[in-house]
Amino acid sequence: MLSLRLARGAHPLVLLRRLLVAAAAAGVGFLLLCTLGYAVAHPRATGQAVVRLVWCAVPLAAVVQFALAVARTDPATRPRKGLDAAGLGPVRMSLLAAASTAISCTLGSGAALVVYLVLRGDLGGPLSGSAARLLDGRASLPWGAALTLLALLPALAAGTCAVALRPRSDARPAAQPAAPDAPEPPPAAPAAPRPGYAGLPWGIAIIAVGLAMEAYVARGPAPAPDSLLALPGHGTSPGVVGGWLLASMGLVLAGPGLTHWCGALLAAGRPGAVRLLAGRILQEAATGIGRPLGVLCAVASGALAAAELYGTAWETSGPRPFGPLTGLGAALVMACVTATAITAALDSRRNRTGTTAALLRLGLPASMLRGAAVLRTCVLLAVLTPLTWTIAVLTALPMTR
Repeated sequence: MLSLRLARGAHPLVLLRRLLVAAAAAGVGFLLLCTLGYAVAHPRATGQAVVRLVWCAVPLAAVVQFALAVARTDPATRPRKGLDAAGLGPVRMSLLAAASTAISCTLGSGAALVVYLVLRGDLGGPLSGSAARLLDGRASLPWGAALTLLALLPALAAGTCAVALRPRSDARPAAQPAAPDAPEPPPAAPAAPRPGYAGLPWGIAIIAVGLAMEAYVARGPAPAPDSLLALPGHGTSPGVVGGWLLASMGLVLAGPGLTHWCGALLAAGRPGAVRLLAGRILQEAATGIGRPLGVLCAVASGALAAAELYGTAWETSGPRPFGPLTGLGAALVMACVTATAITAALDSRRNRTGTTAALLRLGLPASMLRGAAVLRTCVLLAVLTPLTWTIAVLTALPMTR
């Protein structure tokens, strides 16, 4: 009930984010129901049904990440000083954020079920039965399996939010009482904060290992066309997917470091006021926006590599590798990771509200702040776009040569 009251009195931008989470959850729910309908209509095609279910994990993970980003930036679920007396401490607020996320995802899953049933022809309406052939409308839908699949996303999203937003305990064990004549021990030095660029060497190493693994595994024999992860190209194998996953993981780990060094590059030498401001902001926000940018670059490189591979297969073999459901899943993943990066950037901007107000009171013109924002965006695009394209080309090269 408290989640509904907070949602009713929330800012329109917060409501828009929750509606976007519900829309993304509806897309994932629709894909899961399509997979279930195919498995019921084709009981002998077990391998194809498993492949469809495995590929549904990618948009599912993207929506969970987006839901976590929205819950993390929701001002209604942030801990406040006056709420501790009412029993709403940091732990309760994290559970409240998880409940709000579960409600949004459940609404999206319910909408997906209604649309799926209408398109199959199980419910009446103006579009009833318009996609019965595509959605295997001739087979009856098992309601237990359908409800189980639809409950998967709300449960995963709520559990992820509850774990990720739970406050970290910094309490240390109580010290033993010392003897009366014993000297007092020196105070312990505070732990040094982990810099935002600490994961950059590991990210580069994992990218190199992933690309080397792809080049090595691609020399093996091609799998059977009906195997679990059959890919187009010459001499491809499921090990190529493992190499691409390693390269993507490396991009995600290297995202904060790349963002930090972009800021360091801007602030190098004798920078002007705009360049210094843009560089310092990038260095400060590297941890917050670097990881979502790394995920976005990983997904974009995978999309470019897939377009290169399947485009070649389309021209040579003739079959149409892309269908409407594949396009829906790809668009859903790209939209979710892009929205996550934008949400992280807006949250970073909100965290700098006090600093921005202080600079404006000191007489800094607003045009200088806008120029610094444009400069940060241009530098990130200039560094991350060629890197994403290069990794996509190197990923697809062993399978297209």
